[in-house]
Amino acid sequence: MNKLTDFERYVIEEKGTERPFSGQYYQHDAKGVYLCKKCHAPLYRSEDKFNAHCGWPAFDDEIPGAVSRHVDADGRRTEIVCSHCGGHLGHVFEGEFLTPKNIRHCVNSVSMLFKALDEAADIAPKHAFATFGAGCFWCVEAIFKSLKGVLNVRSGYSGGEASDAGYKSVCSGLTGHAEVVHIEFDPAQISFTTLLQVLFESHDPTTLNRQGNDKGPQYRSVVFAHDAAQIEETNVMIAKLTEAKVFDAPIVTQVVAFESFYPAEAYHNDYFALHGEQPYCQIVVRPKVEKIRALFAELQA
Repeated sequence: MNKLTDFERYVIEEKGTERPFSGQYYQHDAKGVYLCKKCHAPLYRSEDKFNAHCGWPAFDDEIPGAVSRHVDADGRRTEIVCSHCGGHLGHVFEGEFLTPKNIRHCVNSVSMLFKALDEAADIAPKHAFATFGAGCFWCVEAIFKSLKGVLNVRSGYSGGEASDAGYKSVCSGLTGHAEVVHIEFDPAQISFTTLLQVLFESHDPTTLNRQGNDKGPQYRSVVFAHDAAQIEETNVMIAKLTEAKVFDAPIVTQVVAFESFYPAEAYHNDYFALHGEQPYCQIVVRPKVEKIRALFAELQA
């Protein structure tokens, strides 16, 4: 991680805001890539930047999977953070019709670092993202976190609206969200197809809105695909498993387009690693983790 100044830490880690019209990138128009100041993960391309006359840099698109959304502390706005490190970027707004994409990422300059086009060739994203739902995210996080080539795993919610993305509301089963893990991985080390193989070995994809005793649509089996290739690969995998009659019942895994990921509350992170002796972890999580470690021993980090 990059060392931050006191003001950078105030904005990025304490969710502060720089004064409008004061940031170095407000009217910046050079060609290149904007990176996260804290971890240097690529966030935005210069071609998606526009002048919103709001006092802060504005973008109407992001590098796929680079930015995560969740409800702001004020309960009204949608905060945006770096998907890799969780650093605060700013807020996202829709419905303003400022560009054809009708979205505005309002970002603090101090949250970003710019690399010109000739420098950016060496920092083009070498990672990809996968977002899976397979029951309680405590189990799924622990399973994928141990794999070689998996760079980061975050528990959270997808499939619903930002305003309802909280553990208590999602557990009601009424918000449309699924408990998911958002996986950042290096395709040079582990493929999306391999991640799918782990997914289908680690849960029962034939039980609708249920995994074991965990019941409700928030526990559904689902792949939130980040592009057309992931949709195709997932459908091919399901077809092959069906043809081979691997499961005794039809696979009910949903395959839908990824829209947003809302990080779960901090206490869910590394839950199994930190609370492995709890009864739920011993009875439910540990057997699944040990099964995958045995089946995919060559993939263990």
